[in-house]
Amino acid sequence: MLNIVLVEPEIPPNTGNVARSCAATGAKLHLVGKLGFSIDDRQLKRAGLDYWHLLEVERHESLSELWQQNPSGKFHYLSTRGTRFYHEVSYAPGDFIVFGKETAGLPTELVREKIESTFRIPMRKDARSLNLSNAVAVVLFEGLRQLGFPSMI
Repeated sequence: MLNIVLVEPEIPPNTGNVARSCAATGAKLHLVGKLGFSIDDRQLKRAGLDYWHLLEVERHESLSELWQQNPSGKFHYLSTRGTRFYHEVSYAPGDFIVFGKETAGLPTELVREKIESTFRIPMRKDARSLNLSNAVAVVLFEGLRQLGFPSMI
């Protein structure tokens, strides 16, 4: 299945919504770095509703730790600074799809370093970005579509 990675998420309801999407699809959720809330946050739990028992979630201190734990992992990064679109990726089972925090996205240096693996969601030029949980849903379901919606139909 696919892996969804949130780097330093800040808003509990966004992470709760992402957790719900992961639980409903079988994607694994990875939370990386400093969180802007407690895992026990009421809003986080509320947004995830009663799907928490279906969710596999891992915590990582840093992206470096995640990379070290998954040395053969294929990572795709989502950023408004990506030069290609998310649907141009060929997703495979076990891929990691990495999203940055709500207020800043992924660090500029990381995007520069990983530009060949960085993609974006098309939007109007005057729109800054999509809500994090919406962006995750768009990309997650494209990956699942390419994989034939395994274990979901």
